[in-house]
Amino acid sequence: MAMEAANIERLIKEGIPDCTVQIADLRGDGDHYAAHVESPSFKGKSRVQQHQMVYAALQGRMGGELHALALTTAVPEGA
Repeated sequence: MAMEAANIERLIKEGIPDCTVQIADLRGDGDHYAAHVESPSFKGKSRVQQHQMVYAALQGRMGGELHALALTTAVPEGA
């Protein structure tokens, strides 16, 4: 069962309201995505903690509805 990019973006934005999200469907199959998430709330957190925040926002869909997600996170400049 594939997941739409808009749903991934919506879930991440609901879970991390101050973020900006860019989603790319890597294979055009709705199963393999790349996401770049920037948020001031990532400041002071390790990369692992940042990724955990994004995975928590996805509410357990990783590995099920969402098969693969190449994730990058960042703190916006000036934050």
